[in-house]
Order: sequence, then structure tokens, then C-alpha cells
Amino acid sequence: MIFLDAAATTPVRREVLEAMWPYLSGDFGNPSSHHSLGETAATALAESRSAVAKVLNCRAGEVTFTSGGTEADNLAVKGIALARQAADSSLNRVVISAIEHPAVEESARYLERVHGFTVDVLPVDSEGLVSVEGLRSLLRPETALVSIMYANNEVGTVQPVAALAAVAREYGVPFHTDAVQAAGWLPLDVKALGADALSISGHKLGAPKGSGVLFTKGRLPLEPLVHGGGQERGRRSGTENVAGAVALSTALRLSSTEQPQQAARVSELRETFIARILANVPDAMLTGHRSQRLPSVASFCFPGTSGESVLLELERHGVVCSSGSACAAGSDAPSAVLVALGIAPETAQTAVRFSFTSAVTGDELEQAAAAVETAVVRVRNLAPPNPGR
Repeated sequence: MIFLDAAATTPVRREVLEAMWPYLSGDFGNPSSHHSLGETAATALAESRSAVAKVLNCRAGEVTFTSGGTEADNLAVKGIALARQAADSSLNRVVISAIEHPAVEESARYLERVHGFTVDVLPVDSEGLVSVEGLRSLLRPETALVSIMYANNEVGTVQPVAALAAVAREYGVPFHTDAVQAAGWLPLDVKALGADALSISGHKLGAPKGSGVLFTKGRLPLEPLVHGGGQERGRRSGTENVAGAVALSTALRLSSTEQPQQAARVSELRETFIARILANVPDAMLTGHRSQRLPSVASFCFPGTSGESVLLELERHGVVCSSGSACAAGSDAPSAVLVALGIAPETAQTAVRFSFTSAVTGDELEQAAAAVETAVVRVRNLAPPNPGR
């Protein structure tokens, strides 16, 4: 099997399994317990927090462990906006981009539905990029938060986060970025990015599902979503997932060390893969920005096919990939991301996304490209004729 769905999840790395195993077996203590088992767990949690902080170039106290990227996004969007509104009732607007992950978009819509916020949506161009000046035009004295993702999970477009954050800072508005897809591929120095909050998910990095991190800057107010015993400095109550924290910090440390070399290598492989698909598959259409994209993502529309049918055909040839976001569970609607790029709904439903782990090889992508050529031809030949053509 050739696995090209790393944007959905990645296999757990052996080094990560070995690092977390003690906290699933002998060192099983609760880090809040005042005995030796608890102290061992608390030490592991503190060391994990410091390891994450080192990669992010922040203080350990600015790192909150969560159950994943979705919770981290929810905590950032709802937590920052509600805390700021509690301090100043005039703060009742949030800005998001038109292609945010559902964890951000639905959090903003919750604020709109339940708390009376207005959601200002920043449009994207045909390649999925937002405009810095476009953000400036949306900011108001009432804006409580800006949340714009670092890199898109469907088309791979990378946003100019540092420039966007600088504009938000001019207006005194906190800036959050969903870095779930960027982690492991792009720099995560929060000072260089200018981010006030940043979300990461462990299972995109080689850690197990169910582990995540939210960075929040300094004394930035944050209303917790989960109340209870006051763990994570009161930001996220509940007994911490010590093994998950160890796993995530290990995976993040390893990926950040490997990042420059692997990003360059995989970018070259991605370019070769894209070039072959565009050359050999008639009418194939690359989606997302041509160059300002994640090293690990190549996404296409194949007009005249069904994306789901192409996926099934590819799996018959041993290639596993995706028709878009794995988070849009059970939905057969066209991708909202692709529609936001101006792609017609019927074309958006032909989308296929290929996303790579850092271990992908040139031989695998060569085989996958050949399989794509065969699969698209086969699906087009099986499709009923379009009477309108």
C-alpha cells in the first residue's frame, strides 16, 4: 500500500511509542497525586511542556495540552473571544478566513449563534490566499479575535501569517493560527510568526490521536471550555493525558529537527508528482497556490470524474488518498474550501488530495502518478455521457 493521506493522519513513530510506553504501563500515576507515581508523571508532563515550548520559542507556562487540534482551535476561538468580551462588552466580532477548518469556523458560528458575535469572513483568491489589506479592511474597534490558518488542510496553500498577525497587532487584536497542517513542515517560532495563539495536533506528526497543544501568549485572557479541577493552569481541567503529552512533545521535537531537510526533499518530490499529473492526465487541474503550498500536499480536480470513484479505483491499485478533508465525515457536499476558491460545485466534487509523510519516496510517487493516470481514464470511460456537452 502507498499511503498518501498524511493530512488526515500519520502512523505513530517508533520513537514516539517507545517514549510514551512507560506512562501507559509502570509509570501510570496521576500528575496531580502527591506520591512517587504522581511525581514521576508530573515530571514527565513538565518536561513535555518544556520540549514543546522550546520548539515554539515560548515559555512552558504558555503551553496547554488538549485532546487534539479541534479542541485547541475551539479553546482559542471561543476562549479568547469570550474572555475579551467579558472584559469589554463592546468586543463582539471575530474574523476568520473563508477556508478555515471546521473546528475554527464552527467555533466562530457558535459565538455568533449563542453569544451574539458577528463573524467577518475574509475571502480568498483563486489559489486560496487571503489578502493582508483585505484583513485590514475587516478590522473594527469591536473585533475580539482574528483566526486565520497557517496552511490549508485541503489544498495546502500557506498564508502570510506573520504579515497578517502584524496587521492584527496594529489594531490591538489577538491573532490565532491553526497550525495543525503546518507543524512538521513549516517553522513554528511563535515570536517570528507574531501569533498570540497557535494550535497543533499530535496525530499529524507521528503521535497518537487524542493529543494536541494550544499556545497562548503571556497573560492573554482565556475562558476555559472544560471546568473542573483546574489542571493546565485552569485553562483545561481534567486529568492530563501524560502519555499523549510525552508522545506529542517527542514527535514535535523530532519533526522540527528534521523539518528543513525533509521539507526541501519532499517539496522536490511533490513538484515532480504535480508535473507528471498535469502532463499526463487530460484536464487535470491543480488546486491551491502553485508554489506557496505545503511540501506535503498536491491536490487536483479531475473534471468528468467523481472524486470518490477515483479514490476507489486508486485503492484497487494500492494507493490510499482522500477526496478532501477527513473531518467532513459522511458529507457528499462539494468542498466549501474549493467553492471558496471559485471552483464550480460540480468540479469540486471531482477533487482528490494527495498528502505525504516525510518518509515518502520518489518510487512511491512515481507508482502513484501512474495509478492516477489509469484511474482517471477508467472512471471517465465508465461515466455516463453528459447530454449538455
